Amino acid sequence: MSEVEEHNTEEDCWMVIGNEQTGGPMVYDVTKYLDEHPGGVEVMTELAGQDADEFFEEIGHSMDARDILKGLVIGKLKIDEAEVQRKREAAEAALAKGEGGPNIVVIVVVVLAIMVGGLGLGGEMGSKMGSKIGEIVVNIVS
Repeated sequence: MSEVEEHNTEEDCWMVIGNEQTGGPMVYDVTKYLDEHPGGVEVMTELAGQDADEFFEEIGHSMDARDILKGLVIGKLKIDEAEVQRKREAAEAALAKGEGGPNIVVIVVVVLAIMVGGLGLGGEMGSKMGSKIGEIVVNIVS
């Protein structure tokens, strides 16, 4: 990971995206893609030289975005035991602080509910979707 951390500028921007569920952490050189990124250069450079997987997955990128990544891959991230231990400690500290967890799910569900209302899905369909979204939030948060 230390090599990735060296590539942390707009002129030389690498990041790690991927986890065990997606085939493992991969290193990407996103330098040439920065100007094309719909979220802007700043979003990308804030994560330059870092593990950006959590942010990438929370946003819910499309299959097109995932296809673009395939053209930017450098290779699979090699993680040594010290890095594994560091990640474990960071996860335990975040859990102890109560960071992450269902809060992001609640935010996503609220945004979806607003979108459903904004798309004009009123009436019976909108009510059913709103009820279902409410059930999901309750189940996740409980």
